[in-house]
Amino acid sequence: MTMELRHLRAFLAIAEEGTITRAAARLHIGQPALSRTLRQLETHLGVRLVDRSTHHLELTPAGHRFRDRAAAALAAVDTALDPGALTALPLRLGHPWAALGGLTVPLLRRWDEEHPDVPLQLRRVDDRTAGLTQGKVDVALLRGAVTVPGLATELLLQEARIAVVPADSDLAGHDTLTLADLAAWPIALNTVAGTTTLDLWPAAARPTATIEVTNTDEWLTAIAAGRAAGITTTATPGVHTHPAIAFRPLTDAPPVPLLLAWHRGTPTHPAIPELVRLARRLVAEA
Repeated sequence: MTMELRHLRAFLAIAEEGTITRAAARLHIGQPALSRTLRQLETHLGVRLVDRSTHHLELTPAGHRFRDRAAAALAAVDTALDPGALTALPLRLGHPWAALGGLTVPLLRRWDEEHPDVPLQLRRVDDRTAGLTQGKVDVALLRGAVTVPGLATELLLQEARIAVVPADSDLAGHDTLTLADLAAWPIALNTVAGTTTLDLWPAAARPTATIEVTNTDEWLTAIAAGRAAGITTTATPGVHTHPAIAFRPLTDAPPVPLLLAWHRGTPTHPAIPELVRLARRLVAEA
């Protein structure tokens, strides 16, 4: 049977909603029809994508792998069918937080000056690869190790880590801080795209409490409310600020690599090499 876009949309709706009932309501089709569509897709691929053994459906390992492929395929189709894209193909630059730090605005301004015919769209996507593996962006600014297969990377710089603490806390009274200074506090951890884990601390001196968040806004709010301390890089103060938090140098934590990443060996935006060269120039000038 020939696969159609409706098969991909049906699978993604099921993956996101977690039940056939909610997915069918979202797609405005009947549950039996949606179940048939899912079976047709699984038959075509020769694998089980969804585990139906529980009331709340779960993706199988193959389902998790196929979800990124399906999302990327639909994003590519949507881009190809966008009437506005016929005049100029935007270069979509993703980031999960802080983008290029204090160089973000200079990057956008310089790009507009040097490449006026190619719009550069900066998109924050709360995802480990900033939407790159889902086809939401063409290139991404990522921090930390990039282990996703099939991606090319360009190291731009190593960013020093800094502590982020409530402005009215005793910690804010220090000129610099250490990991040991933070260990008595709960630590706010961005579990989606953050670079901080408890592995930064020695095993015998790790914080005993954490607060897990899923994006930068939640992370800032937890610290501002006095519920936790956090660790980030020197890029954050130039992009994400809050009157109730203070940034202090962290003297004993390793730096974080900042990289540009894009798909290797697949059709990509032709302006990616120019963006890589411009980012390198800006970092060198700074």
